[in-house]
Formats: sequence, C-alpha cells, structure tokens
Amino acid sequence: MAECGKGDRDALAESLTELFTSVSTVIKGDLQGTNNMLELLEKMNLRVAEEYKGFGDLASGLRVFVEQLRVKSGGFDEYVQQIEAIERQTTELEAVISMLDKYVSLLESKVLAMHQVSPP
Repeated sequence: MAECGKGDRDALAESLTELFTSVSTVIKGDLQGTNNMLELLEKMNLRVAEEYKGFGDLASGLRVFVEQLRVKSGGFDEYVQQIEAIERQTTELEAVISMLDKYVSLLESKVLAMHQVSPP
C-alpha cells in the first residue's frame, strides 16, 4: 500500500473539515427550522387556548343568565296560573251570559206575543 504524503494528508484533512462543516451547517439549519416550527406551534397553541378560555367565559356567563331566567320564570308561574284561572272563569261567564241572552230573547218574544194577543 502506498503511503500518503503530507500534502495528501493536508488536502484530505481539509476536505474532511469542509465536509464536517457543511454537514454541521445543514444540521444546524434543520434544527433551526424545527425550532422555528416549534415556536410557531407554541404561539398557535397559546392563541387557541386564549380563544377557548374566552368561549369558556362566555359559556359560564350564559349559564348564569339562563339560571337567572329560570328563577324569574319560576316567579311568573304563579301569575300564569292566575291568568289561566281567570281565562277559565271568563269562558264560564261567557257561557252564562249567552244563556241569559237567549232567555231574555225568549222572554221578550213571549211579552211581544202576549201584547199582540190581548185586546187593547
């Protein structure tokens, strides 16, 4: 096997150094790109978390509002029952008035008939 001269070794060492430098530069670039993507992903996650926190706050506020409406509507139940009772009584009163109207009309017809039959 032939021995390499000092000049060949220097050229080989220089070539290997350039190769390692180039590989190192490529790896650093890849790692920096990965690091940049991870930073972007972290920022996106924080933004999404803020937005979902806002949705959570909104949902909590809506829950409180619905509970307040339920309490208020519970207070109206008594009034609704009273209104329904008044409506039933009104319907019954209308039926009685209708019967009285028919009875008065019948009486009026009888009175008119009696005046026509009796001599003046």
